Amino acid sequence: MGAAVSTRSTRSLQEGVIDQRTSHIGISTKLFHPSTHAILLRVGQTVPILSPRETDQHKRLDRFLSEAFPEQSRSQIQKWIDEQQVLLDGKPVKAGYKLRGKEQIEIRLPEAKPCVVLPEAIPLDIVFEDSDLAVINKPAGMVVHIGAGVHQGTLVNALLHHFHDLSRSGGTDRPGIVHRLDKQTSGLLVVAKNDFSHAHLSRQFQSRAVTKRYLALVHGQMSKPSGEIQSAIGRDRANRLRMSTRGSRSREAHTVYEVVERFLRFTLLQLTIKTGRTHQIRVHLSSIKHPVVGDTLYGAPPRIATSAGRRSLPTLDRNFLHAAFLKLLHPRTQQSISFSSDLPQELASFLDKIRKLNSS
Repeated sequence: MGAAVSTRSTRSLQEGVIDQRTSHIGISTKLFHPSTHAILLRVGQTVPILSPRETDQHKRLDRFLSEAFPEQSRSQIQKWIDEQQVLLDGKPVKAGYKLRGKEQIEIRLPEAKPCVVLPEAIPLDIVFEDSDLAVINKPAGMVVHIGAGVHQGTLVNALLHHFHDLSRSGGTDRPGIVHRLDKQTSGLLVVAKNDFSHAHLSRQFQSRAVTKRYLALVHGQMSKPSGEIQSAIGRDRANRLRMSTRGSRSREAHTVYEVVERFLRFTLLQLTIKTGRTHQIRVHLSSIKHPVVGDTLYGAPPRIATSAGRRSLPTLDRNFLHAAFLKLLHPRTQQSISFSSDLPQELASFLDKIRKLNSS
């Protein structure tokens, strides 16, 4: 679980047991022990000094911090550690350091640069909405949040226009964002409307309690009716825009697939991801020589050969990858809720074209 100020720690703070050292952002920090709740950490607020318990002995430092700050990704926490923004007893350490249970862990986050994200009147397909969350059917071509070279036209810009309240746990540039879909992937995505929901949803994603199923059309004939891919994924050593099963700083990744329909040169798959790595489905399918149709970054050809092989058609201008099903626990009621989304028109039409070619 995460970490928070326990009853005992709160009393200690009220009695004046405060570490007077100043954090990197110029704010005094407080000493407390992890408990059973999550800390919502934001740059610009008091940065705590964590004191692990004996029950945390032999736990990796990055895992401990991931449990303490569930709204942060493991890769973000590892980046803090690599950049020496996390100090253990005043000294930088590695992400894989095994805790002894008596250390003091200090987090020194740098001052954040001002980031202004403006509302934009972009249409949204809102599948579900209540006071705690919303489920959006994201179109392909839309980036989820601003980033390098992208400052407008994102899902976040649209969310700010459509919703008055959004969580702020993920930072001022990512209000409401709990998880992401790639730009050229369409489908279901859940959004948090408050920090309470954000923390609960983040823990569900982190503990792999959320069910996510996708539909993908891939090149080639899959030899098995179903299977699993469990190759670790890391950043590609030669191309930083790609991920790879032979990349650096790889992390475990698990994808389960099942054949839905077969064609002469293609296979339609239903996929369930057990982990949530960047480009996971695309990387895994490419690694077994069955790239997603349209995904030229991961080896899909730019043109589609017909059954006769005498002519070819241009491939899709997007990836044939759609987040079709999402199941989770409502953060407030703890009731199971699920949502489904049909293939968008451009994918359904392309599939019909493939069926006709297959029968000709």
